[in-house]
Amino acid sequence: MDGTPTTPRRGELRIYLGAAPGVGKTFAMLGEAHRRRERGTDVVVGLVETHGRPRTAELLAGLDEVPRRVERHRGLDLTEMDLDALLARRPEVAVVDELAHTNAPGSRNAKRWQDVEELLDAGVDVLSTLNVQHLESLNDVVRRITGVPQRETVPDEVVRRAEQVELVDLTPEALRRRLAHGNVHPAHKIDAALGNYFRVGNLTALRELALLWVADQVDVALQRYRAEQRITDTWEARERVVAAITGGGESETLIRRARRIATRAGAELMVLHVLRGDGLAGAPPDAVARYRRLSDDVGATFHTVVGDDVPTALLEFARGVNATQLVIGTSRRSRLARLFDEGIGATVVQRSGSIDVHAVTHQHSAGGRRGRRVRSALSPSRRALGWLLAVLAPVAATTAGLVFHDDLLLSTDVLDHFLATILVALVGGLGPALCAAVLSALLLNFFFTAPLFTFAVDTQQDLVTLVAMLVVAVTVALVVDRAARRAEQAALARTEATLLASYARTVLTHPHPLARLLEKVRENFGLDSVALLENTGGRWTRVACVGPAPCDEPDDADVDVPVTADVHLALRGRSLPASDRRVLEAAAGQALLALRQQRLTEQTRAAQARAETTELRTALLSAVGHDLRTPLTSIKAAASSLRDPELTLSPEDTGELLATVEESADRLAGLVDNLLDSSRLATGAVHPLFRAVGYDEVVARALSGVDDRDEVVVDVDERLAPVRADVGLLERVVANVVDNALRHGRAHPRRDDGEPAVAVRASAHADLVELRVVDRGRGLPRGAADEVFAPFQRLGDRDATPGTGLGLSVAKGFTEAMGGSIRAEDTPGGGLTVVISLPAHEEGTA
Repeated sequence: MDGTPTTPRRGELRIYLGAAPGVGKTFAMLGEAHRRRERGTDVVVGLVETHGRPRTAELLAGLDEVPRRVERHRGLDLTEMDLDALLARRPEVAVVDELAHTNAPGSRNAKRWQDVEELLDAGVDVLSTLNVQHLESLNDVVRRITGVPQRETVPDEVVRRAEQVELVDLTPEALRRRLAHGNVHPAHKIDAALGNYFRVGNLTALRELALLWVADQVDVALQRYRAEQRITDTWEARERVVAAITGGGESETLIRRARRIATRAGAELMVLHVLRGDGLAGAPPDAVARYRRLSDDVGATFHTVVGDDVPTALLEFARGVNATQLVIGTSRRSRLARLFDEGIGATVVQRSGSIDVHAVTHQHSAGGRRGRRVRSALSPSRRALGWLLAVLAPVAATTAGLVFHDDLLLSTDVLDHFLATILVALVGGLGPALCAAVLSALLLNFFFTAPLFTFAVDTQQDLVTLVAMLVVAVTVALVVDRAARRAEQAALARTEATLLASYARTVLTHPHPLARLLEKVRENFGLDSVALLENTGGRWTRVACVGPAPCDEPDDADVDVPVTADVHLALRGRSLPASDRRVLEAAAGQALLALRQQRLTEQTRAAQARAETTELRTALLSAVGHDLRTPLTSIKAAASSLRDPELTLSPEDTGELLATVEESADRLAGLVDNLLDSSRLATGAVHPLFRAVGYDEVVARALSGVDDRDEVVVDVDERLAPVRADVGLLERVVANVVDNALRHGRAHPRRDDGEPAVAVRASAHADLVELRVVDRGRGLPRGAADEVFAPFQRLGDRDATPGTGLGLSVAKGFTEAMGGSIRAEDTPGGGLTVVISLPAHEEGTA
């Protein structure tokens, strides 16, 4: 032993997967548990739900079972698997039913699959069951099929990590018979189950989902095995067809033909587009997007790979996905071109190995480019300079040769004319280069080769020189033209990328993305107006527009870019070349995204407003209901006692009952006042009438209507500067704050140190005069200082203290309406301090 610690073995998970309840998952799981027990394995049942099925209960006989743990929740006793006991027992195999089950509140883990993960980490093998509707990735699909939401789900990754997933399958008809015989649900639930969840269509769809999911996992396992074993040969375990497209006009034909081939073979279809590594050559983005949509329409998946060697990239992809058939188009190349390069199709056929290759003919093959005029990538000014040099450069080389005839050899004259030809090719391209080559050959022959001053070609060397000049001219010109084309494409791609990045950034960051995006399109393309049109109910309407005289219909536009069938981008001002449509289509897509984002934002705001209104209404009913009922009940009880002829009351009792009626009526009046004030604040109907007023005056008036006046100590200096405020509003603010302090400070009325329950103090600070209402209550929870002023908030209240939580909210609204502020602070030693700050009154102000 070297002392190196060993990694604990992780247990293995085996899942019995079914399409619906009742297919026999638990029955199959318990059968496996018995087989392992008979082989001497230590098997323990952690938890199995029999659901009252007698045959399932019979299979539990003979298996050790861990007693369940009892959790009490809302007066009910809920039984759950005892995970701790199971871990302490540490069997070789644990049987845990219903992997997606949600544990009772108070359990260590929220989900049973999390309990299973702990068992696996402890080295215990687990047998479990699962229905396909509980897989997270299929949850929404199952809801659309059955109409029943599934709240209990298991992450797909948990199931994929299982060492074995065994499908327990049963036909829909057999399952319905089992249900009708009472083997799945109790008798009183059978009819409802057969007519709803267990309909034949539902069960068929669920069965197909389960079969496909398991088949996909088998395919993933096969791919993993092939990768681990480095197997590149095609295994025809499952037919797969790959259609290779170039993005040209034949691509649509290839996709449709490949779909027919795949359908006949019952195969999966994948459409592949190979993108050149430099990103410059290839199909236009709009064409690729069109063929991607067509692939989706025919039920194929679309893939893009990057590779300079197209045949190699194509065959590597096909072998990587274990494809059995490959569909390609016939070559566009002419017979002459095939002499130098046999083309992609012939290369793929030679290297395909066991993959069958279908070569599909199309109208663009075999000379599809004939009659097409090749446009030079050079600018007109550069071509004009090239034609000028085509004459001047050979003449200059000839002149130099004649001037220095005695000092130069014939080879030097030949090199001078070659140099002139190359210079013209570099500047002017193919046409001027050919002209310069012919002119140089003629001048060289006429002035420097024997017989002089004739165009006779007497030697083979002269003929070779002429041919060499032509070859050099053509070769250099083609290289220059190709480089110019690549530079032009790169510049265009860079410009398009910059514009698209700008459009995307506008949509993501601008507060009004749609209008700004349309304005950018108008500026970038020099247009008069840009409008986004939408067809609603057969009529076109402008959703957004920029610029004068925008279009009302797509037919009015100079350029019409359809985004969808009902949304068009209409441009007015000038016609645009076809090369600009790629960027325009991308911009139109961004405009649609911005439109949807704008509408989603509006819907979110409306939904938020409705939610806030609902929440406010709910809070109002919840808060006001109790506080209205309490004083009304007191008034009714007191009035009933006063009116009861059989009840003899003393003057003291009568006075006490009348006082109760008066106190309850005052409480009702205060509640109604706060509700009305809150309504005024919400509607913006508060208009303060400002004047100079002292805090001492306001506090005295506010406390006159407050109960328990003796529990409040006032320390406000009369010499303090007056504040600019509305007397009535400020009085309500102080009354509400003091009332709140008294109600919440009664838990600790007076301390042993003689401090009052509530103290009111005032002080001046800079140009503000502050009033502090200090209580010695329980204070606020940490971080709740801002929430205390929200409507219907009674933070920390768990007793029967009356109040709706509107007092401080109304105080905050009134204070801010007067240009002041109100905040809450912790009282040193415990309690809450509310600080009312208002600007000091300045002489001469209204």
